[in-house]
Amino acid sequence: MKAEMRLMRPQKSFSLCYWVMLIALTGCAQNDFDDLERYIAEVKARPKSAIEPLPEIKAVEPFLFNPEGLRDPFRPIDKVAEAEDFEIGIGSGIRPDITRRKEELEFYTLDSLRMVGTVKMDHTLWALIKAADGTIHRVKEGNHMGTNYGKIVRIQEDKIELTEIVPDKKPGYWREQQVTIALAE
Repeated sequence: MKAEMRLMRPQKSFSLCYWVMLIALTGCAQNDFDDLERYIAEVKARPKSAIEPLPEIKAVEPFLFNPEGLRDPFRPIDKVAEAEDFEIGIGSGIRPDITRRKEELEFYTLDSLRMVGTVKMDHTLWALIKAADGTIHRVKEGNHMGTNYGKIVRIQEDKIELTEIVPDKKPGYWREQQVTIALAE
């Protein structure tokens, strides 16, 4: 019997300790919610206002795409169709050769190209051209550059002379125009 009594005593002391701590924590917890209860009471005391109505939803009219008469953007452009787009006239006899393969500098406008120097190799004077992307290209007489079918006719130490073929005022007609690119300092 003595052994049984020893087992019961620790249980009684444990439960007593449990109840003391529970009462102590309940008192602490009561103080933590005072500020929350004050805030809730303040919010409830505010005057109630009307809820704004939802904005009116505008109906979107459907759009029907009709590709009839338009070129398919996923098919390559035919050279014949490209020539028709230019509407080349026979009035002046001057016209660009649109079947010729474009050189790399023909994808830049002349304003974006700078002459940065010259090099003489094998009795040929080459001009050094810096493109807008920072790449330096070597060109000689007869090469093309610029978006207006410009052909280099003469290279000197301080400039490049080109002949461009530009559209004339009259649709389908072309004219030649002389352009010079000076050495950039």
